[in-house]
Amino acid sequence: MLNYTILDRGDELSRSLAAKFHELAAARGMVRNDASPSVIISIGGDGTLLQAFHTYSHRADLVSFVGVHTGHLGFYADWKADELEELVEVMSAKEPRIVSYPLAQIEVETSEGTSSYIALNEFTLKGVDGTLVAQISINDETFEMFRGDGIVVSTPSGSTAYNKSLGGAIVHPSIESLQIAEIASINNRVYRTLGSSVLLPKHHHCDILSTKKQRIMLAIDHITILRDDIRSIRCAVANRKVSFARYRPFTFWNRVREAFIGYEVQ
Repeated sequence: MLNYTILDRGDELSRSLAAKFHELAAARGMVRNDASPSVIISIGGDGTLLQAFHTYSHRADLVSFVGVHTGHLGFYADWKADELEELVEVMSAKEPRIVSYPLAQIEVETSEGTSSYIALNEFTLKGVDGTLVAQISINDETFEMFRGDGIVVSTPSGSTAYNKSLGGAIVHPSIESLQIAEIASINNRVYRTLGSSVLLPKHHHCDILSTKKQRIMLAIDHITILRDDIRSIRCAVANRKVSFARYRPFTFWNRVREAFIGYEVQ
């Protein structure tokens, strides 16, 4: 017996699809369980799936996600709005292939202590009142002194988002890693950066240390935090992963092609 729940974007189409899914699922013996589902269906876009992930991130080891997109093609979504009946049918009749993607573990040290977060796509660090000034260390050794608009640290699945727009590489999720990309760095005799993105493998870590009193905007996926007392941020590949339930083939590179290139294979 399959336990599931739905998070939708909140617009009229997504709400109506959620209601229809509940009706179709009940007819096939699936059980709605908002407290402890085994499968979470996201209806909307990639932002909806990010919200669903953070809502149930405490159960990341116990759940898998399915995306239904209601607008433009969602990178995390396998299913379209007009395929809802087919989705319910296969969910009730067959076991999915579970695909797991790496996550980012973030530890933020402030004057109040250390807080831990997890990111599916990326976390972004930006200065609020001017340029961000920070020391970047890799595996406890100083790597560079950064001054610029900000820094983006992305997971492999998040490498197709903000990271890509900054000229970072697209990384296959089977490569457990984090990518550090610069946002408009300033290079002179005092501040000198590599100028290209850096890929960190699992078991390596990066520390971003604030070198002056500054207001910093920290965005973890869709969650935004504004503070003036961030001392350091440590990031690494998380021990946990996020899982997606695949009920039909849709490879990572097919997703990339459809999202950014758009043509069908001849």
